[in-house]
Amino acid sequence: MIPVSRTVLAAAALLVFSAAASAQTPAAPAAAASAPARPAADPAAPKPFAEVIKGAKEQPGLFPIWRKDEKTWIEIPKEAFNKPFLFTINVANAVGERGLYASQMLGDEMVEWRRIGNHIQLIALNTKFRAEGGSKLAVEQAFSPSLILAGPAASADHPDRKSVLIDAGALLGDIPGYSTRLEMAYRLPFAPDRSNSYIEASRAEPQLTTLTARVHFATPRIPAPPLVPTPVPTASPPQATPDPRSMFFSFVYNFRALPEQPAAVRLADPRLGHFTESYTDLGDDLKANTRVHMVSRWRLEKKDPAAELSEPVQPIVYWLDKNIPKKYRDSVAAGVLEWNKAFEKIGFKNAVQVRQQPDDADWDNMDAMHASIRWFTGADVGFAIGPSNKDPRTGEILDADIGMSDVFGRGVRRFATDDVPPAQGHDAAAWAMAPTAHVHDDDAADHCSYAADQIAEFGFAADLLSLRDGQGLDGPETEALAQAVIKDVVMHEVGHTLGLKHNFRSSTTVTQAQLRDKAYTEAHGISNSVMDYNAYNLPLKGEPRASLTNTTLGAYDYWAIEYAYKPLAAEQQSAELARIAARSTEPQLAYGDDYDQGVGGPYDGFDPRSNQRDLGDDPLAYAKKRLKLNQELWDRVQSRKPEAGEDPLRSRRSIMESFRQLGMTAHNVSKYVGGIYAERVVPGVTPLQAFKPVDAAQQREALRFIAGGLLSSDSFRFRPEFLAQQTVDYNEWNRGLPLSIPDAVAAVQGRVLDRLMSPNTAHRLIEQQSLLTEAQRKGQVSLSEVYATLQSAIFSELKTGAEIDRMRRSLQREYLKRLQAQLNRSTNGATVYADAFSMARYHATQLANDLRTAAAKPGLSVETRAHLAELQDLLNAMLKATLVRA
Repeated sequence: MIPVSRTVLAAAALLVFSAAASAQTPAAPAAAASAPARPAADPAAPKPFAEVIKGAKEQPGLFPIWRKDEKTWIEIPKEAFNKPFLFTINVANAVGERGLYASQMLGDEMVEWRRIGNHIQLIALNTKFRAEGGSKLAVEQAFSPSLILAGPAASADHPDRKSVLIDAGALLGDIPGYSTRLEMAYRLPFAPDRSNSYIEASRAEPQLTTLTARVHFATPRIPAPPLVPTPVPTASPPQATPDPRSMFFSFVYNFRALPEQPAAVRLADPRLGHFTESYTDLGDDLKANTRVHMVSRWRLEKKDPAAELSEPVQPIVYWLDKNIPKKYRDSVAAGVLEWNKAFEKIGFKNAVQVRQQPDDADWDNMDAMHASIRWFTGADVGFAIGPSNKDPRTGEILDADIGMSDVFGRGVRRFATDDVPPAQGHDAAAWAMAPTAHVHDDDAADHCSYAADQIAEFGFAADLLSLRDGQGLDGPETEALAQAVIKDVVMHEVGHTLGLKHNFRSSTTVTQAQLRDKAYTEAHGISNSVMDYNAYNLPLKGEPRASLTNTTLGAYDYWAIEYAYKPLAAEQQSAELARIAARSTEPQLAYGDDYDQGVGGPYDGFDPRSNQRDLGDDPLAYAKKRLKLNQELWDRVQSRKPEAGEDPLRSRRSIMESFRQLGMTAHNVSKYVGGIYAERVVPGVTPLQAFKPVDAAQQREALRFIAGGLLSSDSFRFRPEFLAQQTVDYNEWNRGLPLSIPDAVAAVQGRVLDRLMSPNTAHRLIEQQSLLTEAQRKGQVSLSEVYATLQSAIFSELKTGAEIDRMRRSLQREYLKRLQAQLNRSTNGATVYADAFSMARYHATQLANDLRTAAAKPGLSVETRAHLAELQDLLNAMLKATLVRA
């Protein structure tokens, strides 16, 4: 049944009432019969088209726009109804904090205008489920479309064109769903305020109509903070607006025509990483797998198909926004144009081009016709992002807008990030909650972010190199590094907008010898893909220095572009794509995506070769190197004499950034324990095991490094006189507290414990036995060995009788917290294996005995005795609680 609006029903009722009233009216006098009766005007009927637009200015285009004073109308041609087109949303102006930033793409839908009487709707079509033939109707009946906006016709039909107007004020609601985003950011009920919202700009051309809505969001009041602490999240008002109750956003709504001739579809192969436009095909009952994955790619066709090297009919053009600082435009352009090397390999000349938006341009790159790169700012932001809009029918990329945070340019003049990164990862919480499905959109990685870790990596490198060379942070070497980083980041984000996903395994395909070879890194880069989050190629003291960042595309990037864009005849495509994908076993083409690296929940990343911020073919060796680099930086920072007039937070910031980087390294090395190598196997084609446990020797080496390096207080020694000199920013209300090294160390060590004591790691250590032969099982690392190693390293003072300092007391408490979570039957029954539970209880009992013995030793300080007593009480309570069966 077609839904009928209240407006239509009211109009119909009015007509019936009018007819009935006319039937009861006495006949007119005979004299009046000679004059024809004029029908009564329907007060609910729309005004004539010409009357509505009288005095308005027209902007001709796909959907013509009419503007008069504060009023704006969209003209919808008769033939445009029930005809699909693309509707996209971008945000041009925002708040500048907590994920609410300007110059961002928000999403796209294939939509169509529908009309029910005088009521007009913009409907998002359901492209997730499809079918042809007889099943098409059943699919349409089963899966609903969605309403984007609706409103009454603002005019009668045009007498000649039969087009109709709709008030553009329909765009002043919360079409992007920002009320929810604001509630997530601030825990406050913000809602759009139509009375203070308006259409601020419009543009139309034959294939595009764009309107920018300036929407006011408001909340009536900021609640008072609770009088007592509460575990429930409380309001956290905006900090970047003059009045936290009020803020404006500018949403750019693009109505873009879809290509008349849909692009050719190219199906994805799981051995390579391409973004896809995916759907469920319910039209073929014989298909075992109904999912279809179409590669996201630009339409690229040769001008001369017979030529070995030809320019494309339509190149991929990136417009550099006029808001990019001039000093960085060359580096941005270089990052874009680097991709031409990959396209030349498959026969395209100048496939990717760069154009500069003029400073006096009257158009905005936020429309849906210009792929662009823009600068944006924020109070708490440091990332780059490369999303795109696609034709859902084929996966053809139609537009892309890369956003670059200005912090990449400001470089060393960066944020004073003094907060200790939390011991995050989804592992710690996993013990305390029932398992839930981790829903992850196919293209979630499209919204890639070089977040604070990339900025901290840059800061770490600049600090260490400047201290080694005796240069200032604003010297020429630091500026050269900033330019190199910008090119590297742009290469990465352009890769996303060409359709490439992350490849977090490519950094492990380059040898340590190659990384030390300057000639090699300048020619080939430091990784086999720019789509990885590569660590900087920093040498240890005394080692030769090669390229610090990626300088060019890697072998994997060439391969991925070949698969997506190589011109292929239809009859040859299937066989040729299979041939290209079959190269996946070549070492330099290794591939691991976001799930392989770890996205949380059950997908915590169990292959230690797929990581963020590692480098080289031995991630374990890199982890050891990273700790040495950190320790060198700490020594140099503590030995440096502050200069008059320098940033008072410089040393403090250097220390905290280094701990952020070490935290990621700690997480990566922990993946070896219980780790499993994963290969993208195609049955009958790929001669590899799909899953293979990490070699026992490597797991034990990782455990030894964790125990002797990351969990040892000796790795984190700082001079008291240095710490006492570290000040705070007295110009700010949130000025910070004295620098706490124990808190920073606890965050790093917490990440290790979260990983090693997680239900997922326990599960894998138990289950990996089923992947090994009987002979292999004898030497494999067991869950008991992991717990015993951790317990021995963390509680070593119980054997030696040594005093337990603050850093070690904190580590021991953190261990007990995680042990308690494992033993809590009321919350972890669904996630913990019975074997894991019994093993945790066994080691908890052993620890309780060791604590009793240690506490009885004479000569301990009051602090140590109190600490041991506390641990005993906690353990006894935990062990008693486990006797209560759930």
